Amino acid sequence: MQNITVRHSVASDLSELARLAALDSASPPRGPALIAEADSRMLAALPLGSGRPIADPFEPTAAILELLRLRAEQLDEREHRGLRDRLRSLLRVRPSHARA
Repeated sequence: MQNITVRHSVASDLSELARLAALDSASPPRGPALIAEADSRMLAALPLGSGRPIADPFEPTAAILELLRLRAEQLDEREHRGLRDRLRSLLRVRPSHARA
């Protein structure tokens, strides 16, 4: 098994995403994506919005795509948890400082 790095896409990834999409006969992700790479080589990408994942068809990437999906779920849950925490803090009843 290779050492896989999972990270968010950045603007400088556009050409590599286009290359990977062409290999996979797909369109590159539009917007944010999670990227899996090994030895500085992009193997797969999962759009965080809409769109289908793309992967190098010449590499065994099924498990890598599952890893990307798992990470996306973790990030989504963390985002929802953070939103819930912020809402709770806003909705807490705070004692009034102006007492008669």
